[in-house]
Amino acid sequence: DAGRLRQVNQRDSSDYEDMSITTVGVKNIRARQTTSDAFDFANLSYKWNDALTAGYGFGRLDDFYRQHLLSLNHLLPLGDGQSLKSDLRFARSTDEGGSNVDNKAFGAMFTYGIGGHALGLGYQRMSGDTGFAYVNGSDAYLVNFVQISDFANREERSWQARYDYNFAAVGIPGLTFMTRYLSGDDVELGAGREDGKEWERDTDIAYVVQSGPLKNLGLKWRNATVRSTNFGNDLDENRLILSYTLPLW
Repeated sequence: DAGRLRQVNQRDSSDYEDMSITTVGVKNIRARQTTSDAFDFANLSYKWNDALTAGYGFGRLDDFYRQHLLSLNHLLPLGDGQSLKSDLRFARSTDEGGSNVDNKAFGAMFTYGIGGHALGLGYQRMSGDTGFAYVNGSDAYLVNFVQISDFANREERSWQARYDYNFAAVGIPGLTFMTRYLSGDDVELGAGREDGKEWERDTDIAYVVQSGPLKNLGLKWRNATVRSTNFGNDLDENRLILSYTLPLW
């Protein structure tokens, strides 16, 4: 797929506006201007077999940055309802003459599944003169991009431990649970300042009605806690999400 975006509509806004780079965290990104009216992208993926898929993506925010993105996904069946999923990602971001963007981002997530259980371990590393650049309001191409933090600050390294459970395994289809903990350190805050640290804990519990007049109605509760050292804000957040899927045919 490929395309060009000219404007965005943020979640907390009612109008369309030009695009800007996210300012979350400590990314050390500087630019001559604040907004852009052109984001070009192209993505290609190839499924080598039922277990292995590779992908390449390109993104360009006019006057700000260019990005090349590589991905590799593999699913290894282990028998008896067990599997190991591997998700590897690498991104290289450079400036377009109007900013100082310079970042390499590597991420890996490995998830072991057995029955209704899934246990995941992830690692993410930033390197370069800046943190990871992406359009404000969008999802970052990172394994540790979660509910509040992106763990994509300058020189940051972060780990993730995640647990999921699908209650269909015990006869309650539609009910799911997820919890994860992420910890980041080595955040470069500038000369004379101690490196920054942060952590985030997220919990989701969701249910989708399986039958009757409310079939496909989903209810999800999300809770998150973020704490940081030497930068950022301490946050506690709750989200209640209602969703509905309407089959068209």
